[in-house]
Amino acid sequence: MLAHLCGIAMFYHFRWLPLPYPNVSEAIATYHVTRCFYREVAQRQEFEQYCQWYYETAAKHQQELEKMQRDINILGWFIRR
Repeated sequence: MLAHLCGIAMFYHFRWLPLPYPNVSEAIATYHVTRCFYREVAQRQEFEQYCQWYYETAAKHQQELEKMQRDINILGWFIRR
């Protein structure tokens, strides 16, 4: 009877044993791929934000240039070129 109880106890405690880890190199590779993916996503978002800022700034500068070209050239009156 004791052997039978020990067998049940061993089976009962078996669920508390840690499961063997998957291949460590596989886990590291998965982590590396995941990290690279999130880094790529972040870089693309930053680049998209930069492009948006650049286009807005370029449009603003174009408007300023057009406005400056319509202004009267007061300095040209003094230089007389």
